[in-house]
Amino acid sequence: MTEQTPKKELPACPVETTLTLIGDKWKVLILRDLLPGTKRFGELKKSISGVSQKVLTAQLRSMESSGLLYRTVYPEVPPKVEYSLTKLGQSLKPILDAMGSWGEEYKESIKRAEK
Repeated sequence: MTEQTPKKELPACPVETTLTLIGDKWKVLILRDLLPGTKRFGELKKSISGVSQKVLTAQLRSMESSGLLYRTVYPEVPPKVEYSLTKLGQSLKPILDAMGSWGEEYKESIKRAEK
């Protein structure tokens, strides 16, 4: 499989481009869950609380179209489908790590402010 590129025109601002690709709450959580390795649809649905099957499917298709993840279908009954990050998707790890660090610092600052 080759990595696909988005077919629509991207914004001129690089920050806006990044937000266009991963600015959705569900996409960031999908990335978080796929960073350690390949997962099946059911595993993703279970680990991302609150997402509907329809929304998860749409987000996965969008991310596949953007070249962030691979979708592998195995010819079995019932069908087995696995999702994994492409190199492009894996390159977002530092961004997610930074978001995680910032979130931890924020939670700590809130705790300190409440004392």
